Amino acid sequence: MAKITELHVNGKTLPVDADPERSLLSVLRDDLELTGAKYGCGEGECGACTVLVEDAPTHSCLTPVGKVGQKPITTIEGLEQKGRLHPLQEAFLEFGAMQCAYCASGMIMSGVALLRRNPNPSEQEIVRAMDGNICRCGTYPRIIAAIRRAAQAQGSAMNRINGPQDENRKLFRRTAE
Repeated sequence: MAKITELHVNGKTLPVDADPERSLLSVLRDDLELTGAKYGCGEGECGACTVLVEDAPTHSCLTPVGKVGQKPITTIEGLEQKGRLHPLQEAFLEFGAMQCAYCASGMIMSGVALLRRNPNPSEQEIVRAMDGNICRCGTYPRIIAAIRRAAQAQGSAMNRINGPQDENRKLFRRTAE
């Protein structure tokens, strides 16, 4: 397979010169200097390396960069928009959902993927979606609370944008997705 010469990361096309068998994590960290995703276990068990590939949480330590191809990749660095943190990043800060913060990027990326699929998840759905992300500090109750808060914040933002008269359209959009 030919070398990978570009990746679509955080809404930008970035040049790279990578062997297709290299891990996506090493290309992101070493070549593109996007260091938010962390090397944890190297076996796809801890989730510290989680990024989104086509909005799906992906263990970048196990994913060959050649498998990603032209698919859009989102890293923790790409969540901030116009100087504002993503609502889940804000909620992690508000609830103190990280102590050492080594797992935080992967946790947040898995949580963002969940909220994109399901804007109002139950606690059980949150726990299921976060399975595969390990917090060695044990802040799981705060992580769950942060995801719930972010869901509420996103719902409030939609209500401010749509207004009460658009409630039926919003409900229809959610069920159609």
